[in-house]
Amino acid sequence: MNGWSDLAIWGIIAALGIGTWLIRFSFLGLVGDRDLPPWVLRHLRYTPVAVLPALLAPLLVWPESTGGTFDPPRLVAAAMTVVVGLYTRSILWAVASGLGTFFSLQVLF
Repeated sequence: MNGWSDLAIWGIIAALGIGTWLIRFSFLGLVGDRDLPPWVLRHLRYTPVAVLPALLAPLLVWPESTGGTFDPPRLVAAAMTVVVGLYTRSILWAVASGLGTFFSLQVLF
């Protein structure tokens, strides 16, 4: 086995849970009822725009399902999703077009 007792593992899980709760409470509980400065709100608007590409880029360029090799259907489907999303401003149409493109290209290739 790994040498860790059940009590130690549960202690680590409890400590991590309390730690994440304290991190969230520091923002939501202590500062949550106060207005944030305009410069903070301006920067927070760009958080999803920065995080989403960082999460998706490795999945598009080095997908684990293909062993880390480049997969053109994924990239084309992602591009189609972006184009349809920008054109229609509808997340449902964007996702549907991306899925349709991806599965169609999977059948062709």
